[in-house]
Amino acid sequence: MKKCKKTVDFIKDLYKKDFVALHEPVFIGNEKKYVNDCIDSTFVSSVGKYVDKVEEFISNYVGSNFAIAVVNGTSALHIALFVLGVDNDSEVITQSVSFVATANAISYTGAKPIFIDIDKDSLGISPKSLKKFLESNCYIEDNKCINKQTNKIIKACVPMHTFGNPCRIDEIKEICDKWNIYLVEDAAESLGSKYKDKFTGTFGKVGVYSFNGNKIVTAGGGGVVVTDDEKIAKRIKHLTTTAKKPHKWEYFHNEIGFNYRMPNINAALLLAQLEKLDDFIKIKRELHNKYKNFFNKLNIEMVDEIENARSNYWLNAILVENKEEWLECLNNNKIMARPLWNLLNELPMYKNCQTDELKNSYEMYNKVINIPSGVVF
Repeated sequence: MKKCKKTVDFIKDLYKKDFVALHEPVFIGNEKKYVNDCIDSTFVSSVGKYVDKVEEFISNYVGSNFAIAVVNGTSALHIALFVLGVDNDSEVITQSVSFVATANAISYTGAKPIFIDIDKDSLGISPKSLKKFLESNCYIEDNKCINKQTNKIIKACVPMHTFGNPCRIDEIKEICDKWNIYLVEDAAESLGSKYKDKFTGTFGKVGVYSFNGNKIVTAGGGGVVVTDDEKIAKRIKHLTTTAKKPHKWEYFHNEIGFNYRMPNINAALLLAQLEKLDDFIKIKRELHNKYKNFFNKLNIEMVDEIENARSNYWLNAILVENKEEWLECLNNNKIMARPLWNLLNELPMYKNCQTDELKNSYEMYNKVINIPSGVVF
């Protein structure tokens, strides 16, 4: 494991630390100022100026007409699918290479996920696999995409921009439009990433971002839904505020809603982080280039942005043949590294879901390792 030992030395020298975390937050801006201001205001829950400022910042930044701040990325994806009418009579196409929250959010609606293979270079849904699956397994009736095997409607497709690297989202959108399937982007990891000069999260009917503690910017938790559709935006905001009708004092709720709105104190932290987003992306892209130059000398391949993509490089990843040996070597030397998530179709609650052959997904599961990717100063 000479290559691994060289990697350990390189990473420790890069971070100037004895123990190097996979990705930790960096607070160098107005975080304490805004949080203290929020505390002084006493508006620390789901109402307050910082929630409004975060929504305004995100919509302006990515170019969406609307942004709705919620408690986390999972709830963002759940409410997006819910508002689009995904339910027990529906199915949703997604990828098996993703964090479990993607499939869980689909399941919350009562729908069942279908797992489609990825492209090896982007680690996101393969347009070719998507097209092949639909042509082989589905037909259009009354402008609905019907699965021949289950007779259920495939209502949505949820591609995920893995590690912040954009997938071929324009091709996926074209296929979804042809088959009358809603495109809902899981851009949880890719805030600030672009494909063909357009921000990820803004290609579909709805897009979602996450602000978990390990993301490129954080609210401690938190998520945001973005859309250009005013009707969808208003409904999401209503439902995520427990479906309460606005009134000076009355508590009237006109349907079953969700307590999903982002607290103001989290939004205060997030706003300060968002102000540093472009700086963080610049630093993380520089870090990726340093890694790339180093691993090129070792003849080790990295996961890199595809043509026409500009990644935020939230997490860097290398491809190795002896994955377990690398993980043991790195972690034993206090370099936090992790494998790709277990494929979702292999988890007990999703093992009976429909899939295609997932050839690329299995190959990448056996090779991919994430290495420390936090902001380096």
